[in-house]
Amino acid sequence: MMAKGGGINRNALSVLMRSRMRASAIAKETSMNPVDSVENAMADVMRWMRASIAVPTDRTESVDSNLRNFSQNYVGLSQAHRRELLLALAKVHDVNRERVRELMQQYLSLDVPQGSGGEGEEAGSGGVEHEGAMAAVYRTERSLRDALKPKYAVLFERLNEHPGGLKVLEMLRADLLSLLVKDNMPSLRALESYLKEKLVSWLSPAALELHQITWDDSASLLEKIVAYEAVHPIRSLLDLKRRLSVGRRCFGYLHPAIPGEPLIFIEVALLKDVARSIQEVLWDDPPTPEHAATCALFYSISSTQPGLSGINLGKFLIKRVIELVRREMPHITVFATLSPIPGYMQWLLSKLASQIKLSKMDPKTMEGLPESVSSSTFKENILLVEEEKRILDATKEDTGDKIAMEVLHDLLTSTRHQWTKSETMLSALQPPLMRLCARYLLKEKKRGKALDAVANFHLQNGAMVERINWMGDNSDKGIHQSGGIMVNYVYRLDKIEENAQSYFSTGHIHASSSLYKYLEITESLSSDR
Repeated sequence: MMAKGGGINRNALSVLMRSRMRASAIAKETSMNPVDSVENAMADVMRWMRASIAVPTDRTESVDSNLRNFSQNYVGLSQAHRRELLLALAKVHDVNRERVRELMQQYLSLDVPQGSGGEGEEAGSGGVEHEGAMAAVYRTERSLRDALKPKYAVLFERLNEHPGGLKVLEMLRADLLSLLVKDNMPSLRALESYLKEKLVSWLSPAALELHQITWDDSASLLEKIVAYEAVHPIRSLLDLKRRLSVGRRCFGYLHPAIPGEPLIFIEVALLKDVARSIQEVLWDDPPTPEHAATCALFYSISSTQPGLSGINLGKFLIKRVIELVRREMPHITVFATLSPIPGYMQWLLSKLASQIKLSKMDPKTMEGLPESVSSSTFKENILLVEEEKRILDATKEDTGDKIAMEVLHDLLTSTRHQWTKSETMLSALQPPLMRLCARYLLKEKKRGKALDAVANFHLQNGAMVERINWMGDNSDKGIHQSGGIMVNYVYRLDKIEENAQSYFSTGHIHASSSLYKYLEITESLSSDR
């Protein structure tokens, strides 16, 4: 690399040095430990998150850039790194409590004029001194409100205004809900609670678009309906088309910030009468002519976003759909559901197991237990005498010395649900399973509300329990969840608000007389034995 005359060619040397430096950098980058690369990505996302909170609002371009980088790269983080980031968000970017205490002390030291605020204060009362003192009070209250607002609120608000940000917020809450199952930390609970409150506000009915989903919608939208259907799986394109054609409706709530993806959707069948089984809804062919229908039956409602769990969009969706159907088809006068009872079998099997255990305890052992444990309130009569006899008679060749409750428990937990294939078994099990199902729906409570999640959903929306249907869903899922039983909830238009308020304030469950007759039989058990 010599110049003419034997001197060094400095330009060539410079090029060579730069080339070697670039090669060295590339080699270093490519040989980097994958763990280091992942950690660097995590550090970048954390930095973009902090910047999204800290950058002043007037620096719009910088704010947008940080939000965009954070949104795009949060998705790629591992669950462990998401947990680390959310913990940092919850703890480091929480309320500034030192500032809150300072303002509280300042507020308590203010000379608040007598009679200021409250219902007794007259408009226009007080002079110049009064107004000056109150100005200081209002300033401090405003500062206190601002100080009580967590710093992560800025991130949420900016994401909500950022393209695609609402989807990221939904994802953040979904991750928080998953974390809280294992790490029920106060700071994480506060973060999740605050985010939920904001999402409830941002997803008000006024911000949502009601869309009737039809076969003519985009393939991507229809694919999401198939993927998100949570109650009765869609088995084929023919099945999907059937649910969107004559005698059927499908409505979804869409949000402009998450285009082409319903947040929740509901499927409706237009029928002559309230259906007793899902089989007649999914397989009726030909369908009821729409002009002859008198009932709009809601047979499936599916939420599509895990991060919106606990935000009752379904309440508003059902009411909007009822209004729309009434307006377009005045001859539809009955609005009902055909609903699963997902918690029934789990409750019943647990109840049977505990009673079987108590029934086998030695009376002398029971005498040694505390009175609260050995009392009759702990031991129940689950089955009627005639129910026990029919169950034992139907299976007497296989039961040995087992009591009826043991036999029932064994039948309900048998592989492939063999009892559903025998008319004798079905006949023997129908009375107790229907009676106990009525008890489960109407009497079993959690914090004063229906134990069954689907029941609680419809009851808080103003429906009443109308009827339970034997073998309403004979699929494996239906048998496993509820012994095949389904329930009709009815929305009586003139009673919706009254029923909802009654249930909300007292936990009272409105139901038909036929359901309460089952309860009368159940309540007679203790007096008969």
